[in-house]
Amino acid sequence: MIITLTLNPSVDISTTIDHLVPEQKLRCAAARYDPGGGGINVSRAIHRLGGKSRAVFPVGGATGSLLEQLVAEQQIDFQTVPMAGWTRQSFVVTETSTRQQFRFGLPGPAWSMDERELFLNTVLTFPKPIDYVVISGSFPPGLPADYCAVIARIVRQRGARLILDTSGEPLRMAVQEGAFLLKPNLGELASLVGVDKLELDEVEEAARSVIQRGWCEVVVLSLGPAGALLVAKTGHADQRIERFRVPAPTVKKQSTVGAGDSMVGGMIYALSQGKSYEEMLRFGVACGTAATMNPGTELFHKDDVERLLNWINQSGKKVFLPVADGIN
Repeated sequence: MIITLTLNPSVDISTTIDHLVPEQKLRCAAARYDPGGGGINVSRAIHRLGGKSRAVFPVGGATGSLLEQLVAEQQIDFQTVPMAGWTRQSFVVTETSTRQQFRFGLPGPAWSMDERELFLNTVLTFPKPIDYVVISGSFPPGLPADYCAVIARIVRQRGARLILDTSGEPLRMAVQEGAFLLKPNLGELASLVGVDKLELDEVEEAARSVIQRGWCEVVVLSLGPAGALLVAKTGHADQRIERFRVPAPTVKKQSTVGAGDSMVGGMIYALSQGKSYEEMLRFGVACGTAATMNPGTELFHKDDVERLLNWINQSGKKVFLPVADGIN
């Protein structure tokens, strides 16, 4: 069983306009509505690949009802936790004359103490066995920074593998409980190792240090158009470290919304199918790249993923560079 947790979900609205002009009434194209938030997008990605997961998220107000409807329309298994505050909305506006994209994200509702306990109790009562739990996306305002760490502790006690794709203090505190896989970007990885920024030649050592501290077994670093880098324990008795890099195929980009979530969804789906770390990374890069080929908040199309994955596999000797050495 794969469970995704979205603490601050949204109704994602995307549209286009010719020019953004201040202080004028602007006529937009017809809007597209999608269920949004990190974990929900991960579940959407898994479903598009033919896999199954359960998306767990809070809902409130009329926008919460709309979010439930949008998730149900995509035939994703889900479980909601009722909240008093209205589920937030996010807006993506693409300026057609320049192809620039503007994103507007609202903060979402604050949770009461009772609502925090209700969400934790929902996590505690997940049916066994659970293989993977994904915590992905932003935090609602006012939620304690250690809330993610509490969930991580519960997940570990339930014997599931935890995937973390969040940021800031919640990520820093959660990793100290131990995770299976982290998917940071450069800034998030720098924060984890206590530096202001990382140069590209420092990235691998930073990822190794996170693993050496016992915070996770696998680090997948998103490098945007440059693809992704994986650093992982091999599981061998000598505790070797593997590292792989997969550059992203060149495609015509329309939107980067949901690309990271698509990558996570692709990787978890690959793991659930018994794929190796090498295959997992290739699959994730194919999904993340395919998501950028579609406008707004649409995510990817499966046939694009298959085509890009085929290209990555055929080009493997050129772009996929495995190395193994000791953890120390």
